[in-house]
Amino acid sequence: MAGFDVTQFRSQFPALADGAAHFDGPGGSQVPRPVASAVADTLCSAVANRGANTAAERRADAIVLDARRAAADLVGAAPGGIVFGRSMTQLTYDLARTLAKGWGPGDEVVVTTLDHDANIRPWVQAAEARGATVRWAEFDAVTGELDVAAVTELLSERTRVVAVTAASNLLGTRPDIPAITAAAREAGALSYVDGVHLTPHALIDVEALGADFYACSPYKFFGPHLGFVAARPELLETLRPDKLAPSTDAVPERFELGTLPYELLAGTTAAVDFLAGIGAGGPTVSRRDALAAAFDAVVRHEDALMANLEDGLAATGRVTLHGSRMRRRTPTVLFSVDGLAPADVYARLAERGVNAPAGTFYALECSRRLGLGDTGAVRAGIAPYTTESEVQQLVTAVEDIATAD
Repeated sequence: MAGFDVTQFRSQFPALADGAAHFDGPGGSQVPRPVASAVADTLCSAVANRGANTAAERRADAIVLDARRAAADLVGAAPGGIVFGRSMTQLTYDLARTLAKGWGPGDEVVVTTLDHDANIRPWVQAAEARGATVRWAEFDAVTGELDVAAVTELLSERTRVVAVTAASNLLGTRPDIPAITAAAREAGALSYVDGVHLTPHALIDVEALGADFYACSPYKFFGPHLGFVAARPELLETLRPDKLAPSTDAVPERFELGTLPYELLAGTTAAVDFLAGIGAGGPTVSRRDALAAAFDAVVRHEDALMANLEDGLAATGRVTLHGSRMRRRTPTVLFSVDGLAPADVYARLAERGVNAPAGTFYALECSRRLGLGDTGAVRAGIAPYTTESEVQQLVTAVEDIATAD
């Protein structure tokens, strides 16, 4: 496809040389050489606690500031509002406990059954600890869509937080986040948006989304394992997390407990730069503009493959596509093969060199509402390094499995 050379792109990923067709990107993407090198180079360099006196201190400080700028460019936020943590789950728990300090009986939080449990359980447990009420927004189990009204009808003057996913990690559903966050703001509530699954597949603009907090994970877009949350610095200034007495009270550092993993932050910067490299480069092009061009090319590539994958699986008589043909979605397919347990399909696909895992993928409430219980289904996610031949390989493998018994 013009503008995106998938063969050249794949050449940067050593893991792809094993020959497997990787449809497991929603659980964590493969890593390109520049990211691995950035991590290794940092580990092999002199670093220390951040400071200005020694070269090691200055190197550590530069790594942190570079990573904040890179993350901010990726999601359209302010560098001073980027909070890093071990994972999106850990950060969400920390922020839920911090926000809940001001809650009490009669206060309400809104969560959705579409979400990953990392954007449900922290809020449910924080509410329970303070005697607040949890209100559940239900998505349509037939279409896979979360209507704006399903959230807005639950809002009141006592709503404190609306937690909603930008894209379902199970179905790929993309709710109308700007409409939901606008309604939350009008009700006087904050919005916490889980962007883990959407960030690898779309150019994010936190301001346009209207999210007060936007959380994501670099290891879903070719980076190392950690998480970050983007928020307005002035909002973070109003929050008082539990922290060590000697640690700084500066924002965003007051939310980052302990010394940051410098090597992983260097890898995050490298991952953002790697993504930007897909787009138009040059000294006059900003990283943000390069990212916009990159995602334009990636989306066209992924959308074309997604259409072929859905068509191919739909043509297989014993396959059920869950939430198929939604209006807006990421390139993610959830499916079952009639008469076969998802775990068996997963194992048989692996035998054929296709990595497409099965389960609920921590979207437990979503799986249950779909009627898939705690077992879930098989999930195939398309990534920028996916090829048309791999899509056909997956379709052929499912056909073979479906007709083998």
